[in-house]
Formats: sequence, C-alpha cells, structure tokens
Amino acid sequence: MTFLDMIIARIATGQIGSEVELGVFSMIARAGFVVQLVLITLLFMSVMTWAIIFYKWRMFRQAERENHRFHKLFLNQQRLSLIHEGTENMTFSPVASIFRAGYIELVRVSRSRQQQPQNFPVEPAGLIKEVAGTENISRALSKAAETELTRLEKALPFLATTGSTAPFIGLFGTVWGIMNAFRSIGLAGSASLISVAPGISEALVATAAGLAAAIPAVVGYNFFIQKIRILDNDMRTFTAEFLNIIDRHFRRND
Repeated sequence: MTFLDMIIARIATGQIGSEVELGVFSMIARAGFVVQLVLITLLFMSVMTWAIIFYKWRMFRQAERENHRFHKLFLNQQRLSLIHEGTENMTFSPVASIFRAGYIELVRVSRSRQQQPQNFPVEPAGLIKEVAGTENISRALSKAAETELTRLEKALPFLATTGSTAPFIGLFGTVWGIMNAFRSIGLAGSASLISVAPGISEALVATAAGLAAAIPAVVGYNFFIQKIRILDNDMRTFTAEFLNIIDRHFRRND
C-alpha cells in the first residue's frame, strides 16, 4: 500500500479529522493564560461579528423591499394622506420614514398658514410664510435623513474595529506564545524541532483566530457601507423630489 492510499484510508475512517480536531483543542488547552485570554476575546468578537452581519443583512434586505413598495405607492397614489396611511407598516424603509416626517411637518405648516388672519400686514406675512414653509419641511426631512443614516450605520463601527484590531490581537497572542515557547526552550536547554514545534504551533493559533475574526468583519463592513451609500442616494433623490412637490403646493395656494 502506497503512502497516498494510507492517507485516503485514514480520511475515510475519520482518523485524520479526529486527530486534527483533538490537536487544535489540545493546543488551546495547553496554551498560556494570556494566549487563552486572547482567544476568548477573538471568539467573542467573531460571534458578535456574525450576529451583526446576519442582523444587518436582514435589515437592509427588508429596507430595500419596503423602499420598492413605497416608491410604487408614491408613484401610483396622488393623495399624500393616503400615502401616509400606506407607510404606517413600513418600519424598515428609510425613504418612508423621511416621507412621514415631511408629511407631518407639511400638515403642521399648512394648518398654521390657514390660521393666519387675512388682514395681516403683507411684508411680515410674507416673511412668516418663507420661514414656516418649505424651509421648515426641508429641515424636518434633513433631520429624518440623519436619523435614518444613524440607524443604518448602527453596529457597523464594531465591524470596522474588529476588522482593524483582530489581526493585531491575534498577533499579540502569537508573539506572547512564542516568547514563552523560547523561554521554555532556554530553560530546557534543548532546541530540537520536537521541543520547538509544539510551542510555536500553539502560538500561531492566535494569529489564525485573529484572521478568522477579521476577514468576515471587513467583508461585511464594506458590503454594508455600499448598501448605505445606495440608500443614502435614494433618500437624497426623494428629498429633492418631495421638496419640489411641496414648493409647487405652496405656490399654488399663495
């Protein structure tokens, strides 16, 4: 039997997989306190990274679906009040949230304009209309957009922090483990491969754990940042379109 046949036979019987698994866990168990603390920290960061990735992926997918529903409703419905009623269950759509904030401010401004006395002086009345008209609605839309951006960016700094610091945390554990390995070699007075390899392999586990935590975090962060840019452009486009509609509305009523 050749060497390759022996390897295939051991893989088929599951011996190699069990030996590797036991080897990794045994290396972690034999590692020093600092290395184990580093591995626990990286494990926490990895678990949180995957939880955030799953949560944000679900949130962005729902936001895109509700944005599509809102744009369809906004194009097919002429009455803003009915559009407002139709957006009550669109809790994930940032564009729908901006519309609700703008509509509420529009109703408030329209009621205040209607309550002004007819014999009010022309110049101050014009000044009040300018301040309480599209400018107030524009500020309400901008505030709602900032709120939605903050909500979309929530938890993404953790991904950025994990992606930038996890490799260095793992490297710190590796350096610390190698220092202990060489110190043990010096005390033992032996520098053979058998005495060096176990300590170094235990230390390198920390680097592997750091990369395993950092790579998904970086990929997820870049993916969600791109999604946020798309949604931000969508919000800016709708804000400009909505302000044009409001401006035409006030000019028609003046």
